[in-house]
Amino acid sequence: MDLRGALKQYFGFESFRPLQEQIIRDALAGKDVFAVLPTGGGKSLCFQIPALVRPGLTVVVSPLISLMKDQVDAMQASGVAATFLNSTLAMSEARDRLRGLHTRKFRLLYVAPERLMLSGFLADLAKWNVNLIAVDEAHCISEWGHDFRPEYRQLAELREKFPNVPIMALTATATERVRGDIIDRLKLREPSCYIASFNRPNLTYRVVPKARPYDQVLEFVRTRPNESGIVYCQSRKSSERVATRLNEDGIKARPYHAGLTSAERTTNQELFLRDEVRVICATIAFGMGINKPNVRYVIHYDLPKNIEGYYQETGRAGRDGLPSDCVLLFSAGDVIKQTQFIDEKPSVQEQKIARAQLQQMVHYAEASECRRIVLLRYFGEKWPEQNCGGCDNCLAPRKTFDGTLAAQKFLSCVYRIREKNGFGFGLNHIVDVLMGGDTENVRKWRHHEISTYGVGKEMKRAEWQTIGRELIRLGYLRQGSERFTVLELTAEGRAALVQRKKITLTKPAVVPEQMKHREGEIPCDEALFERLRTLRRALADARDVPAYIIFSDVALREMANKYPTSEAEFGHIAGVGKQKLREFAQVFLAEIADHLRANPRQVFADSFTAPPPPAKRGLGDSVRETLRRFRTGATVEQIARERGFVANTIYSHLAEAVETGEKLELDKVITSEQERLIEAAFAQVTFGGLKEIKELLGDKVNYGQLRIFRAARASYAQRAD
Repeated sequence: MDLRGALKQYFGFESFRPLQEQIIRDALAGKDVFAVLPTGGGKSLCFQIPALVRPGLTVVVSPLISLMKDQVDAMQASGVAATFLNSTLAMSEARDRLRGLHTRKFRLLYVAPERLMLSGFLADLAKWNVNLIAVDEAHCISEWGHDFRPEYRQLAELREKFPNVPIMALTATATERVRGDIIDRLKLREPSCYIASFNRPNLTYRVVPKARPYDQVLEFVRTRPNESGIVYCQSRKSSERVATRLNEDGIKARPYHAGLTSAERTTNQELFLRDEVRVICATIAFGMGINKPNVRYVIHYDLPKNIEGYYQETGRAGRDGLPSDCVLLFSAGDVIKQTQFIDEKPSVQEQKIARAQLQQMVHYAEASECRRIVLLRYFGEKWPEQNCGGCDNCLAPRKTFDGTLAAQKFLSCVYRIREKNGFGFGLNHIVDVLMGGDTENVRKWRHHEISTYGVGKEMKRAEWQTIGRELIRLGYLRQGSERFTVLELTAEGRAALVQRKKITLTKPAVVPEQMKHREGEIPCDEALFERLRTLRRALADARDVPAYIIFSDVALREMANKYPTSEAEFGHIAGVGKQKLREFAQVFLAEIADHLRANPRQVFADSFTAPPPPAKRGLGDSVRETLRRFRTGATVEQIARERGFVANTIYSHLAEAVETGEKLELDKVITSEQERLIEAAFAQVTFGGLKEIKELLGDKVNYGQLRIFRAARASYAQRAD
């Protein structure tokens, strides 16, 4: 079955993302499938392609009304017969769509779980030749998931109602416990399980000390004048306040929270999707159903409740694969607020779970190690490198200091208090004792009498709190998750205390003067890119759809990089399938041609992630002469001198030869040490071009050597395939 042909025809892509093809083939073979693919990892294609390559109806269960409309709009723009049924439709429109389902007009149906499980609807479904049921956002079925929805529990009946129809369950975030719950609740039969990496290499994670938070947000947004972003706030009030102030400061923003009417939420969301509003200031009510691929940043104005929710929310950034930023503003005061909310929960068990989750979130925010390591560890994945090159702790590691004395004071205080009373106390009380505080509890428990009372007066309260939390993260202390979260020494903490082991602590993060903007990994003619964005917007408005339904930013940047001049060249742009080629090629080609009449064509260093040329092309006479001389044993410098060229030109000739499939002895142009450095740099700069690699390596290599290395590696990969 030609899956790649369908992928190119309908979606304009040459190859699948990791795991997509295996998932699709299993579904087509009639197997149940369970897949965890991170946000932006291409979950939708896993059920869309099966719907296109065989007759029958694929039913997609989704709780997200806005996402249904987005995906159906996108499928229809690609020439696919898709529809949805939900509460937003007028009765007459719903009847028309039901008639279309009865006449086998559609290949894909999106439906909400409560609509799907109506007895009359299930009876109709049995007549429509259903060949696959895909349950999107499958974590909603689990009480252990971060977004449990009771209506999802009804889906357990699907196996009984459709015993011969394969079920595909998909989610972007699920811990091991949630995964097992999903498989059990949906009654999946020996499912093929696919767990993709949770790593989002294009996202840069930063945690910034919270100081004048609105000013920090304003400064950040102003450095990105043409980009869309989401600011997540803890309360409805703060989301309203931040949106209002941004508008007063000249930045188009709208709030989004459960306190708005349905019409207000829909309007604000549509304005954001259509790029008429740059910033959405939202509570967690926003985002799960948003398919907008060009969200360039997500800012957390307040501390999230748990890592799972944080990961899901940051995942709204950079769905198109371009570099995007995730910034968390953090203060100890936010921890206190969250703790107060937890104390108001009616169930003791709920409180215990919430405290444990909050502790993990605080550990992430205060960690000095790679943030990517911390995030992936939560989902049971090990990150192989110590430096990811894509978080604040790796890009600008915080300074450390010999914290042995401070640690000894803190650990000793925990020990002395337990020794005196037979039980432990919480972090804040330990700090009170260290600082010689005259509090009611200090007097009540006579802790002013112990030897560690007042030994920490030289430091501020916040410093001691930070040290205490770091000692917990380092494993010297254990913190419970009960109502009163007491501290106790671990075995490692006791050993450190007795042996006076050296303990290295991390200096607190400081507020940066400015958070630098990351460049996109597709260099392009920025003036042309803006023209193409304007054209895209006009076409989208005429069709009453969001701009990204026409083309993604990735596609526009590629157009502004490659300057296609014919339909054949335009058809090679990522995201251009047959339908979009027919509809949009001429108008975009005309815009590019018009731009080139008034502006010179720019030349860019190709991104090393670009696919190698599909076929061997001919070499010019000059390149052939360079290749001939090189093969007789002449060095690059000799050839340059003899032919009157600079060395970089000769390197470029050799790189072009390798790119067309010619074999070259790599060690004659790149030393083993240079090869090691280049390999490491390519691994570190996961998203970026040769410019980023060159900046990293400086004068140790030249552009020609980088091109040769890249071409040789691409050629090797082709042979391996």
